[in-house]
Amino acid sequence: MTEHVLRPIGHVESALKDQAAAPRQPDEGAPDAWLVLDDQYLPALDGLTPGSDALLLTWLDRADRDTLAVHPRGDSTRPLTGVFATRSPDRPNPIGLHTIHILSAAGPRIHVRNLEALDGTPILDIKPILTRDR
Repeated sequence: MTEHVLRPIGHVESALKDQAAAPRQPDEGAPDAWLVLDDQYLPALDGLTPGSDALLLTWLDRADRDTLAVHPRGDSTRPLTGVFATRSPDRPNPIGLHTIHILSAAGPRIHVRNLEALDGTPILDIKPILTRDR
């Protein structure tokens, strides 16, 4: 199988430090957080504006990559389900997908609302949510 190399472009700064205590979804008490990009990517931020929404892709670096089935939402009363049918962070390629709302941007730092990613999580990419005018 071909290897593919992903290079993080930055990391998340968040009050979330403990995976077990982290909310599973943004609307379950996720705090505001900062996306801190490496300086070389500053030109790539042009056009990313406060008040807009985007998709954030992260590498869930503390995930178990050998997990193939989970009890959804960690609820053992629910049947085991394949990870591709869940939002579990534990999966063969632990890519996190987050919808973010940009509160502010200054230099390489972007302040976002309700991000459920842990402090130090590597950032892979940011993509706009396309609308008719984009």
